[in-house]
Amino acid sequence: MIARLEGMLVERVGTHVVIDCRGVGYEVVCSAYTLAALPALGERVTLRIFTQAQENKISLFGFIDAAERSLFDLLITVKNVGPSTASAILSGGAAPRDIAELIARQDLAGLNRIKGVGKKTAELLIVELREKCELLLLSWSAEGGARPAAISAGTTRSQDPLRAEVIAALVGMGWRASEAEQALAEVPAAPSDTLEGLLRQALRSMPR
Repeated sequence: MIARLEGMLVERVGTHVVIDCRGVGYEVVCSAYTLAALPALGERVTLRIFTQAQENKISLFGFIDAAERSLFDLLITVKNVGPSTASAILSGGAAPRDIAELIARQDLAGLNRIKGVGKKTAELLIVELREKCELLLLSWSAEGGARPAAISAGTTRSQDPLRAEVIAALVGMGWRASEAEQALAEVPAAPSDTLEGLLRQALRSMPR
């Protein structure tokens, strides 16, 4: 199974590209998000690869970064969302982080605005992936990805670093710092508190 390709970008036709790896050309399907980030023809590129093995063919799906691949892996676990549909969703005009935030916030209208996401699919994404996307967004922040806006002075950062991280994660998911602080204030402190547990409890109190 191919998990990664590094080589020269030699061809682009629609959603398909060809990567030359030491004389062997691999045809790869890419989302619009990845296509927009590719270098010019003749330059080197590295793509993360999902290999779909079917009875009569093998298809390769390529991703420019770990965030897109992580979200793709979640999307294809949803009923009736295969690799091609997942790639179409990632091509719908929103960045992977934006899509994950919409799912985590249960924003049905926002998901419906993404090209290729109908009402039924949007509902399935929310039902099956909401909590997983909450944790995915939290992990992206913890890994040093796109960080949320700074917390204003006077909040809990100096008092409770764990709760401050939860507030930062909520702000990164699109809520205002004041909303995040208010929601977290409703969650009682406990010695067994964890980042994931506090985030889940706070999200239940967030305005929809």
